[in-house]
This record gives sequence, structure tokens and C-alpha cells, in this order.
Amino acid sequence: MKQTLIAQITATLAEIEAAGLTKRERQITTAQSGRIAVGGRRMVNLCANNYLGLADHPEVIAAAHRGLDEFGFGMASVRFICGTQTIHRSLEQAIAAHLGKDDAIIFAACFDANGAIFEPLLGEEDAIISDSLNHASIIDGVRLSKAQRFRFANRDMNDLEAQLKAAEAKNCRHRLIATDGVFSMDGTIAPLPQICALAEKYGAMVMVDDCHATGHLGAQGRGTADLTGAGSRVDIITGTLGKTLGGAMGGFIAAPQPIIDLLRQRARPYLFSNSLAPTIVTGSLKALEIAIKSDDRRAKLGHLTRKFRAGLTAAGFSLLEGETPIIPVMVGDAPMAQNLALELDRLGVFVAGFFYPVVPHGKARIRTQMSAALNDEDIDFAIDAFTQAGKTLKLI
Repeated sequence: MKQTLIAQITATLAEIEAAGLTKRERQITTAQSGRIAVGGRRMVNLCANNYLGLADHPEVIAAAHRGLDEFGFGMASVRFICGTQTIHRSLEQAIAAHLGKDDAIIFAACFDANGAIFEPLLGEEDAIISDSLNHASIIDGVRLSKAQRFRFANRDMNDLEAQLKAAEAKNCRHRLIATDGVFSMDGTIAPLPQICALAEKYGAMVMVDDCHATGHLGAQGRGTADLTGAGSRVDIITGTLGKTLGGAMGGFIAAPQPIIDLLRQRARPYLFSNSLAPTIVTGSLKALEIAIKSDDRRAKLGHLTRKFRAGLTAAGFSLLEGETPIIPVMVGDAPMAQNLALELDRLGVFVAGFFYPVVPHGKARIRTQMSAALNDEDIDFAIDAFTQAGKTLKLI
């Protein structure tokens, strides 16, 4: 039996390789930044979620050191036993204040946060209405819940209303609409005011995963609710400390007090996972403090985003429309996406190809991401490299 399973797994891996879908990890020998060293070469980095460039910020690093010196290396415990320090509550309160919510609760990752939220709050008499392009963590979290499931086409308000009517027809007790704030593979933004209007019409709550928005979108980095004008109409916000806010790891849920209180009692990823390490907590606190004040970095990020998008469009590449720092360069074919990534690697640009199962079949792409750690010279270099690679592979 054991050898049969191993043989099956080996065959599956061979199929993945033959289809050109194998994901390979490259080892970086420097800190995460706009320029990184890979295999002894300096490269322009266009695929980190380091939107404000805080991953190697000296003040964030110094704050992490203070956390290590004052609070130790790790907690060796879950929160409710002996894993809560004053800094954990300070971070939760700072996140809640920033997002205008009663309280927040932190997790080892936002994957855990999204996996934790649905099961304690909703039962089989309730309904979750989820966008079809939501992140895998939301999809898995919904699966863990006993709530009835409804799915609406990406950002399609007519379909959302149809699904809300379907949940109403089934007499679902409570209804929760779940959506990404920024859809990570496309870089598009959820129409939150319209979603909230439908939620109010049908007596639903709204949950937004703002992992690709918190810290760099909206006033002072308050995210998509602020950016779109939805504001406090969004009931629950989940997010990460692993992208804009320092880039280490950790996730959070910010919500009304009763929701946070129940999650502390019932959320399994919270109850049965070690507390975040002190270095991550103190570093993330400093990153949040810097992000709130970083209008200059947000302005620079916007400038670089517009410049790169215009340069690739002029070169003849097919881009998905959008206004966020996520700029997908569409290729279509998975092996071609791999080939384009390899050619760009040869030219000194660090990118990654995205293909099934991360994106649908036939929708392979290079997802580029801008960062305030880059500069105009880096963007010029990257545009030239993309242009050369595109011509070599006959994409443009």
C-alpha cells in the first residue's frame, strides 16, 4: 500500500513536470528589497508583496531586535495558556484603531485568519455568499464551516443579488458576503460600496480580505474600504502582516467586539497555534506606525505603478486593467509563462510565472508587483528587459 501511494505521487509529479507546471524556488542571499542577490547576481525584484518597501527598513529591523532583547525568541505556547504578552495586545489594538474597528485578533498567518472566521460565527442555518475569485484561504475557510454556500461571479453585482435572493428563499438565518478587497491574481478592486448596499438591502454582513491593500491603499493605508468610500459599512476586515506591514508573517481579523470575543473562545487556528514571535510583533508594530505616516511612499508607489504599466503597454504587452500595484502581464500558455520568467531571469529581472492551479487554465501570466523600494532606473531597466524578452519569445 505504501509503495503504491509513493508510485502514484511520483507519477503525478512527472505529469506536473511534463505539463511545464513545476514550481521551482530560487534562493535569495540578501534581505527582501527592490534589488536582491540571487546566485551571485543583483536583480530587479518585481514579484514581492513589499509594497511600501518596509521589509528591510532599518527602523523595523531595530524594533524587531528590541522585541528579541526584551521579550525573548518565542512564546512556546498558545495565547490562552501562557502565550500572550503586552505587545500582542498592543498590536491588536493598533490594528483595530487604524481600521476603525472595536478590536482585532492576530494569527500566525492570514490563511489561518480566513480559515478561522467562518466556522465559529455561522452554522448550517446560515449562508456565506462568496466571490468566485476569492483567495484560497477564504475558500478553505468556507469549506470548514457548516454554513450553506453561495458563489457569485467575480465583482458581478447582478449575480451577487441573485445569490442573496437565493439565500433569502432558503430562509437562511444569517448571511455573510465574503470578498477579497484586491484580487491578488488580477489586481482589481472589489466594488465595496455596491456590495455594502446589497448587504444592507438583504440584511447581510460584509467581510473583506484586505491582504493586498492594508498599508498602501486608501488614506494612511486603511485599505479598500477607505479607498472605495465604503468605510465602516464593511463589518469584518481580515489582513496580513506579511506583505505591506513589514513582510514577516502573521494575519489578523478586525471586527465588532462580540465577534472578536467569540473568536478568542472558538477559533481553532487561534486556540491551537503558537503565539506570534515577539520579534514579528514589535517589528510589525513599527511597520504599521511607519505605514500610517508614509504618504510619500504611497505616492512613489503610485508613480512607479503608472510608469511601468505605461511602458509595458507601449511595448505591446497585454495587461489586465487596474489601478493597484499588481500588474499582471498576460501570456496564456503555462510553459510560455515559465519561458518568459526564465528569459527575464537571464536579463536580471526577478519575476515568477503564475499558472494553473493558481490561475485558470489558459490564463497564465507574469504577475508583477511594484514596490516603493524600487526607483525609476529600476523600472526603466525592467521595461527594457521585458521588451527584449518579449521580442525574443515572439510575444510582442
